[in-house]
Amino acid sequence: MKPCKLMLLSSVLAIASSVAVAQTAPSASTVGAGSASGSSGTVGTGGSGAAGGTSATTLGTGGTSTGPAGTSSTIGGAGSAATVDGKATASNKVNENPNMMHDQSKARAQDGGTWSRSTTDTRIKDDELSSRTRTMSHEPGGPPAKSTTQETVPVQR
Repeated sequence: MKPCKLMLLSSVLAIASSVAVAQTAPSASTVGAGSASGSSGTVGTGGSGAAGGTSATTLGTGGTSTGPAGTSSTIGGAGSAATVDGKATASNKVNENPNMMHDQSKARAQDGGTWSRSTTDTRIKDDELSSRTRTMSHEPGGPPAKSTTQETVPVQR
């Protein structure tokens, strides 16, 4: 029972700290990384935006490897949004077909005219891995804070 309570408490503290940090000027930040070695590669991006009592964060990651037994790929993402008094939504969707894997994560928090949002798109297609995160936040009376990061990694097949 104690590990469950500790996990719940840490989740509540994480949300509370993101909202507390969000009560400063609008901010937006993104980061990404990718690498490849021959027929294997990984890619990922993520970002967070905060304004007023709102915050939104998304991330996405993908990897692929080709060997004698064939090709194996994995992709995933997540989103989180928080607000003091408004509305917060987050979603994640994975699509796969024989030509491509695609993950899209979205998060948005809004409290009146103050809002934060983040989206991450990650793709594994043919001989390329890519991920892009766009994050924005806004408070009325000022310009929005924006940040975008794109990572593209070529792999050999």
